[in-house]
Amino acid sequence: MAAVFLVTLYEYSPLFYIALVSVCFLVTSALVLGWFGLGVPVILRNSEGTESSTRVLKKRMRQVKNPFGLEIPHPAAASVTRGVTLTPDCLEDCVLTCYWGCNVQKLHEALQKHVYCFRIKTPQALEDALYNEYLYKQQHLQSIKKNDKAEKYCQLPEDAQVVDFGSVPRARYPLVALLTLADEEDREIYDIIAMVAVIHVPDESYRLSCRILYQYLLLAQGQYHDLKQLFMSANSPAPSSSDTFPGESSSDRGLLEKAGLAGDEPELQEENSKDCVVCQNGPVNWVLLPCRHTCLCDGCIKYFQQCPMCRQFVQESFPLCSKKEQDEDESTHV
Repeated sequence: MAAVFLVTLYEYSPLFYIALVSVCFLVTSALVLGWFGLGVPVILRNSEGTESSTRVLKKRMRQVKNPFGLEIPHPAAASVTRGVTLTPDCLEDCVLTCYWGCNVQKLHEALQKHVYCFRIKTPQALEDALYNEYLYKQQHLQSIKKNDKAEKYCQLPEDAQVVDFGSVPRARYPLVALLTLADEEDREIYDIIAMVAVIHVPDESYRLSCRILYQYLLLAQGQYHDLKQLFMSANSPAPSSSDTFPGESSSDRGLLEKAGLAGDEPELQEENSKDCVVCQNGPVNWVLLPCRHTCLCDGCIKYFQQCPMCRQFVQESFPLCSKKEQDEDESTHV
């Protein structure tokens, strides 16, 4: 009997294998297509033809008024031995205090103390937070009047005998400028109570042109923010790296990058227009983060998850002005 069964199975083995494969195929197809209600997840989607299903997170913008402004009118003429000229541009009366050779670690510890310990509203508060870790302090005794753009000259005394601040990485910043509100009532009105600007000044070791490296805005609530440049299009041709910082050569740029002092720059040249780079019609209004390109209008922002300038993925975005402000501005022009 067993022999008959084996002979029969041998004779019909091709049909047996075909039937077995067919049954396995049907069972697998049923599982994949969910015929049995097992809820097997299946992704059947063409990535090229799929519309954007996720929206870019829009950052809630809190509008504040920054009362401080600081510029370097003659960067090519500045040096540690000759000094540097600063031009404050403030909305209220303020006090300018300069600290030469400020300790790097102590400065950043002072910023943390502003958050966790006490508020840095006055020059004395910053000096207490620094533990006097600086070489020379220069303060303009007369308060700077609001909207007064008079140039202020800062220089190390000759008896200091400082010609450079050592090699990179340095333990001291060449110059730290502190702007504080002169009036106590103004400190209660503004959310921003002080601004700390870290300035590079050429010396014997590094003859890179003078520039502002960092700017920190100190808030009354105990936070501080690092001011960063927005990459926006302009009506004039986009400046090159040599035009941005007068007197800077390609070797200077390499030294800056090596020292970690070079600021962020856009990889691509922006369009020579203030219109949206996509539709060329609407005004630019949206800032894309983290690349900080400002190149899209209100109508085009919803269609992009990548920056059209640098192709970096957009994590957050915020508008420069609200729709109400735009309408008011248009009505004013009309």
